[in-house]
Amino acid sequence: MISVEKALHILRTNILPIHKTETLSTLNAVDHVLFEDIHAPINMPPFPQSAMDGYALCLHDSLEYDIKGEIKAGDNLKTELKTGDALRIFTGAPVPETGNAVVMQEKVTLHAQKITLNEPVTSGSNIRAIGEQIKKGDIALKKGTKLTPASIGFLSSLGITEVSVYKHPSIAIVVTGNEIVEVGQPLAYGQIYDSNSVMLQITLNKLGYTNISMHKVDDKYTNTLNKLDDVINNNDLVLVSGGISVGDYDFVGKALQELDVKELFYMVNQKPGKPLFFGKKDDTVIFGLPGNPAASLSCFYIYVQTALQIMSGNMDFSLNRTNAISESKFIKHGDRAQFLKAIYKHGNVTILDGQSSSMLHTFALANALVYVPESRYTIEKNESVETILLPVN
Repeated sequence: MISVEKALHILRTNILPIHKTETLSTLNAVDHVLFEDIHAPINMPPFPQSAMDGYALCLHDSLEYDIKGEIKAGDNLKTELKTGDALRIFTGAPVPETGNAVVMQEKVTLHAQKITLNEPVTSGSNIRAIGEQIKKGDIALKKGTKLTPASIGFLSSLGITEVSVYKHPSIAIVVTGNEIVEVGQPLAYGQIYDSNSVMLQITLNKLGYTNISMHKVDDKYTNTLNKLDDVINNNDLVLVSGGISVGDYDFVGKALQELDVKELFYMVNQKPGKPLFFGKKDDTVIFGLPGNPAASLSCFYIYVQTALQIMSGNMDFSLNRTNAISESKFIKHGDRAQFLKAIYKHGNVTILDGQSSSMLHTFALANALVYVPESRYTIEKNESVETILLPVN
C-alpha cells in the first residue's frame, strides 16, 4: 500500500497528453487546451482609441478649445483636428490622428461651442495606443493554455474564430455488480439504484468532458473480461466502478491482469478510497474506483481529475489547495491519510458529520475536502488545515 503523495507522483509520471487534436470554433473551445501558439492577426486596439467619455484635443498653450463636432464608438470618420480644436468623443471611439490627448468630461467647463480645461492635460492622456494590448504578430496565447471564458473573449476580440486544441479523451464508465439497478426501474429486495455512473457522468460533464459511454456488467468473470477488453480497446480512459476489491465476486482485478493491463498502483493508504487501482494498457488509462459512492467521488476528484487534465494537455494542472481555519475538532483513528468532506467559506472550513465512504448525503453539501496526512491525528478548532476546493460546487 502506498501513500497519497506517492500515488499522485506515479500518476503524473505515467500520463502524457493524448496527441489527438481538433479544430473548434472559439465559442465551443472553453475548457480545452491550445495545441499551438496563437498569434495576433491584428493590432489591439487597431486604432488610437479613447479610454474615456470626454473631448479629444489637439493641444496648444491655452486652456480653451473650440468644439468641432463629435465622434462615438463605431464611427469611421477620419476627422482632422487643428491646433486648439476639440472633438466630443466617447469611450471606444477612434481618436483623430492629429488628436494627442483626451480630457475627461468631468474636467472641463462647457460654454456654447467651447470648453475650458480645469487643469492642463498631458499629451497621450486617456488614449489607448495602437497595439497597446497586443501587437500584430505577437503571441496572444501560448500552446498549453487552458481556454477560459476570458481567454475566449480575448481571442474573439482579435477576430479569431477557430483554434487548434488537444482533443478531450474518450471515456468509458463501467459499473459492476448484480445489485445495481438503473434509476427508474423497480427496486427488488437486495438491490440498490445506480448512483455512481450518474454521479461520475455529471461530474465529467461539468468539467467539460462529454465524449462518454456508459456500460453495465454483472458479476460474472467472462462478462467482466469481455466488457473491459472492449472498452479498453476503444477509449482513452476507462473508469470502472466497483469490483476492484478482493471479494469472491470482485472480478475486475483478475480481468485486468488477464488483459495485460500494467498495474501502476493498487491500494492507497487513504480513507476513503483505499482499494483504488491505476494502470495502463498501451495508451489507455484505467482506474478501478471503489464501489462506495463517496469513496468513488473522492478518488475521482483527487486522481482522475488530475489524469484527465494532463491527458487534455493541461500539464501544469494542480488541485486547488488552500489553507483554511478549521471550525471543527476532529480526531483521526488509524494511520491512513483522510479526505474529509467539508464546507469552505471565507477562509474557514467546517468538517461535516457523516464521513462514511458509502454516504453521498454529506458530499451533496460539501464544496471542499480537508486533507489530513498520515502523520497528523488531530485537528483542533482554529487550527490551519490543508483544504482542497472542489471544482464543480
